[in-house]
Amino acid sequence: MAEEKVILVNENDEPIGLMEKIEAHEKALLHRAFSVFVLNSKNEIMLQQRAAHKYHSPLLWTNTTCSHQREGETNIQAGTRRLMEEMGFTTDLKELFSFIYKAPFDNGLTEHEFDHVLIGRYENDPVLNQDEAESWKWMAIEDIKADMALHPEQYTIWFRIIFEEFYHFLEEHKI
Repeated sequence: MAEEKVILVNENDEPIGLMEKIEAHEKALLHRAFSVFVLNSKNEIMLQQRAAHKYHSPLLWTNTTCSHQREGETNIQAGTRRLMEEMGFTTDLKELFSFIYKAPFDNGLTEHEFDHVLIGRYENDPVLNQDEAESWKWMAIEDIKADMALHPEQYTIWFRIIFEEFYHFLEEHKI
């Protein structure tokens, strides 16, 4: 199986090339990514606990799914694909906003992403892909904010960054 490639971009999200995912993270190069937040009718977010064998951030809690777009794939297509691959369901997704962040991991890799934040609605239980996710739970937005302040080490570094952006977006917009 070929190594997964990411789309390198400039600060305007214009593609400038492709690179193997690991190399892009080793070199901390800016690349395109997406983060999906699935909410239910109670406005709780479906959180995913990363699988224990992941090469970074194992067993930490994060948003419903996130990954990288493939060449020729729209943000919505990528989010829909990865939602099915990791959580075993699909739902209509909508792009809310995008922003750039940089987050180093303790293993020497760095996320430097032009992140497209997507939202969807869903009421049922997921069917987890155990290669990707250990567990899941619904959690109220305010409870996530409070728990993250008390136990930041239980959440992925990128989720802590993205959640703050998502939270501020929700304060300013009606979704």
